[in-house]
Amino acid sequence: MHVEVLGGGPAGLTLAILLKRHDPAHTVRVIERGSRGATWGFGVVFSDRALDFLRADTPELHGLLTPRMQSWQDLTIVHGHTRVPIGGNGFASIGRLELLDALQREAERLGVELVFDRPAADVRELGDADLWVAADGAFSASREARAAALGTTIDWRHNR
Repeated sequence: MHVEVLGGGPAGLTLAILLKRHDPAHTVRVIERGSRGATWGFGVVFSDRALDFLRADTPELHGLLTPRMQSWQDLTIVHGHTRVPIGGNGFASIGRLELLDALQREAERLGVELVFDRPAADVRELGDADLWVAADGAFSASREARAAALGTTIDWRHNR
């Protein structure tokens, strides 16, 4: 199977890794508009429960990422001058750039092709694939173009 993943963020890279692990014969390419080493956003936080899911579903990724994470067990809600500590809610965080670097290295080790500095407008020149995955953000040009081509619509709603 030939898979093109548009977007080299955590979701696109994780999918690429899982596809190659599932079947190394898959041809998987991740296309990212930004440069290697560039990121949008800050750190990524996982709850202990999310890490439990990651360990159960993909122990290799869990083992790759958790040594790079900072973890804590307690939260404190502060309202005005009142502090309310809450225990039993474990979390772990990792800097976004460190997360992307680890996922990029793992993807390349497995044989995923990573393409950087490729805007979504250029994607139309790439040809056919068995599966196209839009992992490049809710407001991406490729998502809008693909949605129009597939006849889907987007109905944006307000959120408080």
